[in-house]
Amino acid sequence: MDISGVKNGIVIDHIKAGKSMQIYDLLGLGKIDNTVALIKNASSEKYGKKDIIKIDEVIDLDYDVLGYVDSNITVNIVENNRLAKKLHMELPEKLINVVQCKNPRCITSVEQEIVHEFRLVDKEKKIYRCCYCDAEHRVK
Repeated sequence: MDISGVKNGIVIDHIKAGKSMQIYDLLGLGKIDNTVALIKNASSEKYGKKDIIKIDEVIDLDYDVLGYVDSNITVNIVENNRLAKKLHMELPEKLINVVQCKNPRCITSVEQEIVHEFRLVDKEKKIYRCCYCDAEHRVK
């Protein structure tokens, strides 16, 4: 399958196979007025299979979301058919409004306007804790 390159825009690469729709939803890419291409299960020498997302314009992205979903992701910023910048994602120290606390007694379950905030407590095991009630959240 031939997928043309991006002249000016963003290529989110090395997404774990099957995770592109989760990223698409979390970043709200369905709400933007730009061309977005999702490539699922592309061949990868390094990972076997991978997903790729291509956006035909440089837009603001929540890099914390990308690092949370898959810390192996790379973000390529393309300008005039050339790689202008390459970013490597990692697990963010804090997650703000990316995941919701599952504890029914947490203040975020009662007060709708409160920001859902988690802090990284164990990078190896990919464990976050709610900043309000200390409930655990593991990255899957």
